[in-house]
This record gives sequence, C-alpha cells and structure tokens, in this order.
Amino acid sequence: MILVTGGAGFIGSHTVRSLVEAGEECVLLQRRTPEVPPQLADLPVHVVQADVGDLEAVLAVGRRFPITGIVHLAVALPWATDGGDPVDATSTAIEAFLTIVRAAEAWKVPRVVTASTIGVYGFGGAGPLSEDDPISFRHVHAIPTFKKIAELLALHLSDQTDVQIVSARISGTWGPGGHQPDPFFAAPSLALGAARGTTPDVSGLAAPPHRNDALDLLYVKDTGRALALLMRTPELRHPTYNVASGRATSNADVVEAIRTVVPDFAVDLPVGPDQPQQWLDTTRLREDTGFTPEYDTAAAAADYIAWLRAGNER
Repeated sequence: MILVTGGAGFIGSHTVRSLVEAGEECVLLQRRTPEVPPQLADLPVHVVQADVGDLEAVLAVGRRFPITGIVHLAVALPWATDGGDPVDATSTAIEAFLTIVRAAEAWKVPRVVTASTIGVYGFGGAGPLSEDDPISFRHVHAIPTFKKIAELLALHLSDQTDVQIVSARISGTWGPGGHQPDPFFAAPSLALGAARGTTPDVSGLAAPPHRNDALDLLYVKDTGRALALLMRTPELRHPTYNVASGRATSNADVVEAIRTVVPDFAVDLPVGPDQPQQWLDTTRLREDTGFTPEYDTAAAAADYIAWLRAGNER
C-alpha cells in the first residue's frame, strides 16, 4: 500500500491514478479534508486528514494501513506567508521532509520517491542536462533552492538509514488540474485560450512569453506514470532521476500542436532573443524503469483541450 502526500494535487492525483491502474492500493495524506478528491472519486483510495509535518499523526497512518512505499509530493512552502517568520517557515518545510523519512524508518518502508524540480539546474546553459551535471548553489527562487536542500538531505539520509530516497527532477508539467495560468511557462494559458476560443491571457506569467521560448514539457499523465514507475520498479540504480520528455518544446511548437485541434487558433507572440535550448537527459529513467512518454505535444494539446472544453478550468 502506497502513501501519497499531496495526492489530491495536480501531479499527485495523476500519480495516484497511475499507481491504482498498476494494481497498487493508495492512501492519500491530506491536510485540509478527509474526503476523497473529486478527480479521484472513481478510484478505491483511502484518505487520512493530517499535516505532513505532524509526526504523530503521520505515524498513526501506519497503524491503520500496511504502508510499503511513500511518494512525497506535498508542498511545504519554505518561505514565510502572511508576514510570518521566514526562519519558522523554513523549519516547517524541512521538518515535513524529515517526518516522511522518520515514518519510512518506523514502517520499514524501503523506498521514498520525493519531488524535486527542473529548476535545480538553473537556466542559461544548453541541454541535454544530466543528473550528473554539477548544480549551482546560486539562489534564484525559493522552490529550486529548497529542492536542492532536500536532495542533499535525501542523499545523506539514504546513506545513513535503510530507506532509499529517490529524488525526481520533474520538468515543466502541464495538463488537467494544472495551474491556470502557470507562472513559469505559457503552454497552459495557450491551451485554455484555444479551448475558450479567445485570445490567450498570458499576463499572469512571471515574464512575457516569446515564440521561441522553450522548455522540456511533459504531459501530466506521463509525469504521474513516471513517478509510479519510480515507486514500483524493483531495483533503481541511482538516487536521482530526470522525469521529463527528453526534448525542448517551444511556444511555437505548442501553438502548432494546438492548431491540429483548433485550426483557427490565433495568438501573436513576439520572437525573443536567441537562447540556448535546455532539455533533460532521460536515459536513467528509460533504462531503469522502461519509461517513454505516451503523449507528444499534439496528443497532449488535444487531450488537454478536450478536458478544458468539458467544463474544467483547472
């Protein structure tokens, strides 16, 4: 039985579905509600309401269910909100990670798969980016900084305990349930505009998008399946895996893919300055788990637009 923290979230819900479809039974740890999330209502999942940083509450899960693996996707924000103390916020975020490792030790769980991000590589260099590439310690944003800290802790604790902690460096992920708009890349906003038949609103992005902006994009159903494979594959030879498509997808590529579904889709993105393209090397993931993406950009756009047109906005 697999415990999934953040199982009601964007990537988490698709990971749960992939695990169940592969024959696993799942327990979702949710902070806000004990109810099964609507997007998973058709699945035989269990839900426990508890905070991932509450060790006693988490350990109680193991007294109710025979947990054999953990996928840790819950986001504990490593920065202060509502004017709180940033030191306290950082402590809470780190403690949430340590709570999961403590629980894994107590339950004799052999493996924890935890979410890292493509952002740990930074930006500016050319791809392909390998898990063996050196990682800069430069701080750009709280999320990749905290993920770097978590990866280091994972390496240390994997060495010092009997728990294998696997860090999944997840690339730009889009699809049903994702952020609208995603602040870091334009693909979700482009798909939403196409589904609505309106000019895409890209004002919510952190920086104005360009036609030639490119990122390693992976459709969320593939992301969930890759994480399920990392959880279920009997032997993993590495502590870190890129979870990605293995190719750079530009906004122009996304627009072209959308037009295979919505031929009259119109958007006017300017051409930006030339930039080196980055993508993630997925050799480790492919060789150790057999993963290959099932969705190319056109198939992803078609599936996502159909979901949006069915009345979904997130």
